[in-house]
Amino acid sequence: GLNTMRTVGLLCADSSDIFLAKAVYHIEQSLRESGYHSILCCTGYALEGKRASLELLLEQHVDAIVMIGSNFVSSKNADNRYIEEAAASVPVFLLNADFRRDNVFCSFCDDTDAVCRVASDLIKKGSPDILYLYDSVSFSGRRKLSGYKKAYKKAGCNVNESLIMRFAHNHEDFSGICEMLDKAWDSGIRFQAVLTSDDFLAVGVMKFARSRGIKVPEDLQVIGYNNSVLSICYDPAVSSIDNRLEEMCEALVSQVTSRLSGEETERSLSFEGLLIRRDTTV
Repeated sequence: GLNTMRTVGLLCADSSDIFLAKAVYHIEQSLRESGYHSILCCTGYALEGKRASLELLLEQHVDAIVMIGSNFVSSKNADNRYIEEAAASVPVFLLNADFRRDNVFCSFCDDTDAVCRVASDLIKKGSPDILYLYDSVSFSGRRKLSGYKKAYKKAGCNVNESLIMRFAHNHEDFSGICEMLDKAWDSGIRFQAVLTSDDFLAVGVMKFARSRGIKVPEDLQVIGYNNSVLSICYDPAVSSIDNRLEEMCEALVSQVTSRLSGEETERSLSFEGLLIRRDTTV
């Protein structure tokens, strides 16, 4: 309406995360081009921090809230109440999470489908032992893991639980990733491919393979996620699933601007993740 501040509140858990930082940048730029100011709060990953930042933004009378990253949606319903409460006063937009409630709008990559397709292809082409390495149990993290399991189900195989590993530390800790994989390898766990939930983890896998003299991609295929700059910085360049970040951000901003100008708006926009093949896949 005419009395709006033309200001949008942005929430992001961690501005040092390369994926989230890029999303903040794209969204902020697109909003500015559409004549909106942004106020950014970095919330951390704890629920309390998210809640407090959200209240702070609502006190600033922003016209809308944008939550950047899939970690704002919990698997526990009670932990999502703060989103519903905010949506009672302003429209809420989620990037990279699907949460269907009144006055909540989403733009996300279908991570389940993307991982399932890539894993199914590896299984079909004779790499049945795929290590799945992930770092976060965010909405997107849960979806990726379910895509991995779904691929085995479709192939009529059982999932080998010892091939699902979580690296729960700072994902920039490459030597920690190597150590974890070293331990697994020393204990006799073998795999012909590794799928990771993030390009950082994929680079850690590459360092592990190099230190062990394992040939990539001949003996081990490695696939990251997010198609970030990391995947092309490493040599050999790492194959990665592109979750269409820029397009997701553009779609989200057009949801924001049409909702705020009173037009009909798509509730939920889904993008297909695409495998970008580089030098770490056959």
